[in-house]
Amino acid sequence: MPTPPWNQIDTVLLDMDGTLLDLHFDNHFWLHHLPQRYADKHGIQLDAALAELLPLFQQHAGQLNWYCLDFWSRELDLPVRALKEEIAHLIALRPDADQFLAALRAAGKRVALITNAHRDSLSLKLERVELAPFFDRLISSHDYGFPKEDQQFWFALQQDFGFDPARSLFIDDSLPILRSARQYGIAHLLGIRQPDSRGECKDTEEFAAVDSYRRLCEGLRSELPQTKPER
Repeated sequence: MPTPPWNQIDTVLLDMDGTLLDLHFDNHFWLHHLPQRYADKHGIQLDAALAELLPLFQQHAGQLNWYCLDFWSRELDLPVRALKEEIAHLIALRPDADQFLAALRAAGKRVALITNAHRDSLSLKLERVELAPFFDRLISSHDYGFPKEDQQFWFALQQDFGFDPARSLFIDDSLPILRSARQYGIAHLLGIRQPDSRGECKDTEEFAAVDSYRRLCEGLRSELPQTKPER
């Protein structure tokens, strides 16, 4: 994992699920908990529920609807936010993510959370994990009407938040989203080696990947100007 050139970075844009938060919560919800509740509602086996749901998930993957709790509540006739609350105890920070956020603030970087998560999902997670104080802005793609996979998201973010792509670092666990950010011109990009703590490590292909936030912190602190003791 290379150390980003921190002296060339003013703004840090961070994904939430799989990047700062363990993706285990989301994977467990969409692949186990929600399908089981769907199976219970329709009186079918879990395998049959997955056979119905997975093609539907794939149909909407990468689109704003995929991330929209209101859409899935209507589509499945299930209270999706309430179902998420049933397993909210699984929401957790990735190791040392809070230390990294604190180090970014100490270094004077502008920091924004940019997530495809629906505002209801974002608020649920912020109730469980104290993230808000670390950020200048908390931005959901639903605010703009386009997911991060879409170039129009980045144009809207530029107009709203104002940042120099050439002097920005973006970290995300999604390869299509990282490629979208690269297309927009964001110069510094990092993937995530293991978004789900109980899942396998990912091949992040052409992108370097974060495997330790502690190491990122060390690299950040090492590039900060050293203050000399007064005499």
